[in-house]
Amino acid sequence: MVRAPDVSQHLATQESEQPDPLSELPQDAALYVALPLDGAEQERLRAVVQGPVWFADADSGSPDDARALATSHIALGNPRPEWVAEAPRLRWLQLASVGIDDYLGLDWPALERRLTVTNLGGLFADPVAETCLAGILALYRGIDVLAGLRADESWARHDVRPGLRLLGGADVLILGRGSIARRLAELLAPFGCTVSHFARSDGDLRTRGELDARLPEFDIVVGLLPGTEQTAGLFDERRIGLLRPGAVFVNAGRGTLADEEALVAALAAGRLGGAVLDVTREEPLPAGHPLWSCPNVILTQHTAGGSRVETQQVLDVFADNWRRLTTGAPLLNTVRWGRGF
Repeated sequence: MVRAPDVSQHLATQESEQPDPLSELPQDAALYVALPLDGAEQERLRAVVQGPVWFADADSGSPDDARALATSHIALGNPRPEWVAEAPRLRWLQLASVGIDDYLGLDWPALERRLTVTNLGGLFADPVAETCLAGILALYRGIDVLAGLRADESWARHDVRPGLRLLGGADVLILGRGSIARRLAELLAPFGCTVSHFARSDGDLRTRGELDARLPEFDIVVGLLPGTEQTAGLFDERRIGLLRPGAVFVNAGRGTLADEEALVAALAAGRLGGAVLDVTREEPLPAGHPLWSCPNVILTQHTAGGSRVETQQVLDVFADNWRRLTTGAPLLNTVRWGRGF
């Protein structure tokens, strides 16, 4: 059973002036789940919580689900933002994502006084980093072109081979220094790549002026930044124009990072060597969007964080935070709404 944790033990996960919403959690706390789970996974959650659990249809938007969330104390998944705002008993929301963009518009100065939100920070480091590397290698080694030729039953060996590139020794700029950025840097190390970061640490490119001055030096630029007011539109038409001719642009952070029209124009003109895009401004990408037909573009359709063990890992995170909650330890990956992530 859940006991009300000691408020002082949770202050490490909250802003110092904020009250602790979790101190008000009752022993018979009800759990709302907005994840597609099979029977075994549902039973695992019931065994962890040992209390009432409501399994919602994540896409239905049914009134029954809305009412269930309104009477729940804990939620797992990504319920509709408007439902979260209108759930007065909700004290802890464990998101099934790293991103919090859908919830940024809520009144967090008020909500944060009663609701703690945790995300999956760090969970997707391996799959996202591997997707970035796979996309870069696909462009460098012509795999995207060759896959299309196979579909057309077209043999063009002598046309493709001269344009293939080597990743070894490439100069790479990674925007960010989070867990995904660090993992990608590790994966690039055996190729002998020189990796720089645009981040806040000593030795990084720390200002936009430094970024502008150095951008023309890099063969590959990888966006792994959170979605904030500071990062939105960072790669506008001017900054895309600063990229080295033939450079590859990768974005697995937020679709708001880049001006897509400017990016498409640079790719269509052949000025850039390609783009690997896991995220776009509009998702799903609508029919007829230029990115569907733009040359040298790999669209991974926001799948970069996926793997066969993804759901089990999400449940692992929830179970670990539940254990922390019931023992009075600080929760992991508490969202700081004041900084936007």
